Amino acid sequence: MAPGEGVTQTRSRRRHGVTLHPRPRIAYVAYNVEKSDAEWREQLSPEEYHVLREAGTEQAFRGEYTDTETVGVYRCRACQAKLFESDTKFHSGCGWPSFYQPVVDTVEYIEDTSYGMKRVEVRCANCGSHLGHVFPDGYGTPTGDRYCINSLSITLEPTAE
Repeated sequence: MAPGEGVTQTRSRRRHGVTLHPRPRIAYVAYNVEKSDAEWREQLSPEEYHVLREAGTEQAFRGEYTDTETVGVYRCRACQAKLFESDTKFHSGCGWPSFYQPVVDTVEYIEDTSYGMKRVEVRCANCGSHLGHVFPDGYGTPTGDRYCINSLSITLEPTAE
């Protein structure tokens, strides 16, 4: 499926004075890990649920992995699928962990036009959880891309030394 294909937008709503822009719904994608909202809410903290399942964003420069240089593998916090290797992580100064490429076939790309911007959302291809966005401004990296990922969307599995 091409980016944006089969995507329908839903209306924005307000909660606690904040406008929530719901994630696009994909009509034709089945994930390896499928859970009900109740199951996701039971598994994830409220903050993790907001980021992973409602396409929220954690506050810049506050995430656990923003400045981490530990060698290892970054996995989806929701389903533990392998997403990024630490050797593709770099300091972009954007306030979130940045990578220049994911592990092959582990993420999906969705056009995101929320907040009046045109961006590309990155989701876990295994469970559909929101990870962050990818931007074509990773200057000096082998791919030229910057995967700007929420720390709340990932876990780090350090490599045994």
